[in-house]
Amino acid sequence: MTLEELRTLVAADLVGVDEVIRQRLKSVVPLVDQVAEHIIAGGGKRLRPLLVVLAGRACGHRPMHIEAAAFIEFIHTATLLHDDVVDGSSLRRGRYTANEVFGNQASVLVGDFVYSRAFQMMASLASQPVMEIMAEATNVIAEGEVMQLMNAHDPDTTERRYLEVIYRKTAKLFEAGARVAAVLAGGPPSLCSALAAYGRHLGTAYQLVDDVLDYRSNPAERGKNLGDDLAEGKPTLPLIHALRHGSEAQRAAIRAAIEHGSAELEPIIAAIEATGGLDYAARLAKESAAQALAAIDALPETPYKTGLTALARFAVEHTT
Repeated sequence: MTLEELRTLVAADLVGVDEVIRQRLKSVVPLVDQVAEHIIAGGGKRLRPLLVVLAGRACGHRPMHIEAAAFIEFIHTATLLHDDVVDGSSLRRGRYTANEVFGNQASVLVGDFVYSRAFQMMASLASQPVMEIMAEATNVIAEGEVMQLMNAHDPDTTERRYLEVIYRKTAKLFEAGARVAAVLAGGPPSLCSALAAYGRHLGTAYQLVDDVLDYRSNPAERGKNLGDDLAEGKPTLPLIHALRHGSEAQRAAIRAAIEHGSAELEPIIAAIEATGGLDYAARLAKESAAQALAAIDALPETPYKTGLTALARFAVEHTT
């Protein structure tokens, strides 16, 4: 099942999510509307809303899942707005970032608006468990952002520290979205935990592959340049693995690249390839996807469980 077929499976729900996103991003402040429209026009895979509606359908659908899928996307959008400012990014999905078009100040402030609007939407569901899940998730995500900042330009970053960052920055929101879907469906604690584990492992697999693609992808298709993480001094898993297993010369080159945010890609990619860094990260991604599938093994066999299975496969096979 392809990503487009997955979207077709829950097409009506996704149309509803898009409508909610447009309605809820409306503001009486013109600049907020302009930045919001820029974000919407940027598109994106909308994987997190897709996860929420698939999980909701798999657990027993209720209309509240539409609202939940939208506020999960809002949290993701707010983090992207802030990330692009912190990283000094000018390109995302092949388009200029909001901070490049409107400036850093507007991007940060509209990011705050999107965050607060998400919590307004959560409050409207009048579900204390949902509020608790999302309050904890956003706190963990913020900590992850700070941890990544601390790891930047540090060639001594360990695999454990790296995995902690991608759990907090990426996997936590997948985990929260899947758990919220199960909670809103009235699922028992065991089901809520199973869906949360699925989301956590899915998000981990997706980020691991994304870090591989920073060194092995088509920039025109992906909408960002190869080596962006390296240019920002981010020690991702392929680099960490190469530092552990490379020759003295390779390790010295990688350490210098991380410390100085080097854009000298060719020797670094050669070292990563020679030490099997990309294959190692890809293997961990496959293991995470397998854990995601194991977590939902007990779910009833429905087209939506099949969809969740396909989404886990997409996480390790995506190339953009």
